[in-house]
Amino acid sequence: MKALITGASSGIGKDFAKLLINKYDELILVARNDEGLKKLKEELNKLPDKRIKIIAMDLSNPKNCEKLFEENKDVDLLINNAGFGDCGYFNKTDLEKDLDMINTNVVAVHILSKLYLSEMIKNNKGHILNVASIAGFMPGPLMATYYSTKSYVLRLSEAIRSELKNLNTNVKISVLCPGPVKTNFEKTANVQFQISKASSFKVASYALKHLNKFYICPGFGAKMIRIGSKILPNTLLAKMAFKSQKRRIK
Repeated sequence: MKALITGASSGIGKDFAKLLINKYDELILVARNDEGLKKLKEELNKLPDKRIKIIAMDLSNPKNCEKLFEENKDVDLLINNAGFGDCGYFNKTDLEKDLDMINTNVVAVHILSKLYLSEMIKNNKGHILNVASIAGFMPGPLMATYYSTKSYVLRLSEAIRSELKNLNTNVKISVLCPGPVKTNFEKTANVQFQISKASSFKVASYALKHLNKFYICPGFGAKMIRIGSKILPNTLLAKMAFKSQKRRIK
């Protein structure tokens, strides 16, 4: 059994690796941070008879996504975890950072999901876990690009799930939608969450325990936001998000 995790050098991705090391014969760990990957491999290699492959790669480059697939096709579990955010008024946030975010959070997830899904369907086995966010359930003023990317991941995953049901295949897909998590996200996004943040290890552990489900929403708050997004109008959700984001901007 083989698992591939993107964004594996820190946060939820790193904890996924720690949790899966005893369940899979081989882990393929991908991230931009080469030093972080090396430290993680050294930590995990203390366990006997485990194969760990690290790949320092910028997945915002579509060619790198294609290369990753071509060199690592045989995967039983793909965890599309790589991603980051930013906070601020849309007209003031950095365009290059926006595009890098879209390429990482959307384009990379799209390419890897498509390529690995095709291979999994051919072999009639495999599972894809796409890491979205509760942000995917609502508009996100002051974090417009980030919320939009996570909405894309959510809607893409929902569409794929429907297609898989019609194909009558053993291939599965799930989408992880956590709330704020204790990771490097805040530093990268130039934001400070005022509400309590979940442990990344607990989120990863919860996700793996509920991998048989499609929507994986760790914690009461995440579940309530998913339910609220079905009931409340988008204008109200946007006002709520704006009020929350405004307090977070550093």
